[in-house]
Amino acid sequence: MYFLNINKPKGLSSFDIIRQLRKKLGIRQIGHSGTLDPLASGVMQVGVGACTKLLDYLPSDKTYEAELCFGYVTDTYDDEGEKKFVAKPQFSELELKNVLNSFLGNTLQIPPKYSAIKLNGKKACDILRFNQDVDFEINARMIEIFSIKLIDFNSYDSVRILVNCAKGTYIRSLAFDIGEKLKCGAYIKNLKRIQAGDFKIEDSDTIDGTLKPINPIVALKYPVYELSNDEYERVLNGNFIKSNIYVNSDKVLLTKNNKLVSFANLSDNLIKPKKVFRGN
Repeated sequence: MYFLNINKPKGLSSFDIIRQLRKKLGIRQIGHSGTLDPLASGVMQVGVGACTKLLDYLPSDKTYEAELCFGYVTDTYDDEGEKKFVAKPQFSELELKNVLNSFLGNTLQIPPKYSAIKLNGKKACDILRFNQDVDFEINARMIEIFSIKLIDFNSYDSVRILVNCAKGTYIRSLAFDIGEKLKCGAYIKNLKRIQAGDFKIEDSDTIDGTLKPINPIVALKYPVYELSNDEYERVLNGNFIKSNIYVNSDKVLLTKNNKLVSFANLSDNLIKPKKVFRGN
């Protein structure tokens, strides 16, 4: 069991990457922590084997470099959709920066209809692909943007921004909302995820290259507790253990000989196994 830091190329879906990894590694149990659109490229947090059960516990903030085009909107909020003219953009660089700053912190966002958001058990994008005339609403969700910066302003059809945000933020919706505030429309032209938690693009692997396994003990940012022989046997059987460990966390990684044995809850000096990994 281990994690992988994969650099997804533009043009492939996230599931395309998982499918290729399964074939390359000969392992069925492989998953990822967050979908990247085919238009987007960049970092994917991938879990192999039992690490698929730990993907939700990885640090999950994301950093994106996005290229925006103004004056138009599309039905997909990106360059792959049908373009519709809105208005000639006439904003200044300062006005753009002020609008970007208005999205800092917690705001409500409506995900794109062409997305993996599920409605009655079906992905919204699949519903539209089957029937483009169907009408449905997606509820707004609370998102959080930690920082947003303008990094390049060459023209209205090539504006690059850098966004650091919490998991669940749709950069395509952010682009649409920016265009709404500037009253000229906007869509994503290119999108790259350059960081997901502690997984950085400069450390990532390509799908057809050498893959570097990442030890879950390193990737998961929780305190580590090395088990004694007796404690090890108790944990393997799903039993709690007592400990005088004092850490600022309610979760702990239980190890034996530097191998992950369990992801556990910690409360009142009692360590209760939440997930146990046999044969790791």
